[in-house]
Amino acid sequence: MKICVLPGDGIGPEITAQAVRVLDALRREGLVLEMEEALLGGCAVDAGGDPYPEATRRLARAADAVLLGAVGGPKWDALPREQRPERGLLGIRKDLGLFANLRPAVVYPELANASTLKPEVVGGLDLLIVRELTGDIYFGQPRGIEVRGGERVGFNTMVYSESEIRRIARVAFEAARKRQRRVCSVDKMNVLEATQLWRDVVTEVAVEYPDVELSHMLVDNAAMQLVRDPKQFDVMVTGNMFGDILSDEAAMLTGSIGMLPSASLDENGKGLFEPCHGSAPDIAGRGQANPLATILSAAMMLRYSLGQPGAAQRVEAAVKRVLASGLRTADIHEPGTTRVGTVEMGDAVLAAL
Repeated sequence: MKICVLPGDGIGPEITAQAVRVLDALRREGLVLEMEEALLGGCAVDAGGDPYPEATRRLARAADAVLLGAVGGPKWDALPREQRPERGLLGIRKDLGLFANLRPAVVYPELANASTLKPEVVGGLDLLIVRELTGDIYFGQPRGIEVRGGERVGFNTMVYSESEIRRIARVAFEAARKRQRRVCSVDKMNVLEATQLWRDVVTEVAVEYPDVELSHMLVDNAAMQLVRDPKQFDVMVTGNMFGDILSDEAAMLTGSIGMLPSASLDENGKGLFEPCHGSAPDIAGRGQANPLATILSAAMMLRYSLGQPGAAQRVEAAVKRVLASGLRTADIHEPGTTRVGTVEMGDAVLAAL
C-alpha cells in the first residue's frame, strides 16, 4: 500500500511526523506500507513557485492514499491567487476527484469540559458532516473581479449538477446506514435555486434508502441548531461552501479543532486524509501542536482507503487510552491533567498502541 505524505506548512511537518511514527509501528508489526514525502502548499511555492508541483501530482496519483498535514500561512498571503498555498489544496482535491469530505465531530468523555458549551450539551456528541468538495461557488464559472459602471465588481457562481448532488447524497446515506440511520440535508432553498435542486435530488435519492430517515434544514437554522442542540444530528450532508463553514463550527463543539480528523474520498475509496485545523504558524517549531487529529486522520486512512479497519480501531483505541491517562497538549489542557508537547503525545500514543 503506497502512501503519499505531504507535511505541508506551519505545524504540518511536526504533526505529520507523529502520524508517520504510528504507521511505522504498524509496519514493523507486519502491515505492508510504503511512504514517500512530497511538497504541497507554501513550501512548494518556496521551492519552485507552484503550490501543487508536477512531481507531487505524479506521486499523489500513483498512491493508494494521501496523508496531509496543513497548508498556508500569512507568509504567502500577498502572492498572486494562483500561487497561494490553498490553490495547491484545491488543486489536489480536483486532480484526484475527491468529491466527498467526511468530518466526524466526536466529544470524548474526558474532553467534555474543554468545549465552550456546557458538558450536558456536547457530552456524547458523535456527528458526521458530509461535505461536497468539487462543485458549488468555489469552482463555479464565471467568476472574477471586473469594472462595471466605473467601479470594481466581484462575482462568483454557485452551480450544482444533478449528478454531483446525487453522488454525495449516496455517500451520506451509506454512512448513515453504519450509524444511527438519520440524514439531515442542509440547503438554502428559500433563496437559492441551486439549493432547491439540491433538496429535490436528495429527496429523490432518499427513496433508495427507506431504512434511513431524511430531514431538511436551512443553513442558517442548521448553524444555530449545532450550538443549541448538536446531538440531534447523526449525519449532515451539504454543499461545498455551507459544509466548509458548518464543519468548522462543529469542530469547535468538541473543545479543540486539534482533535478532529477528516477524509476526502473519490468514487473508488481513494482519499486524502488531513486534520481539520490549519497550519498554525504562530506555534510552528515550538513542539506545542496537538498531533492527535493527524494520527486519527491516519486511522481514517487505514479504514477507508487501505482496507485495514482492525489497525484503524487499534489507533483510535490508543488515542482514547492516552486521553484517559490525563495527558493533554496545550489546546486541550485543563487543571488536573498533564501538559505535554507534540513529540511526547506521539510517544504516549505509540506506547498505548
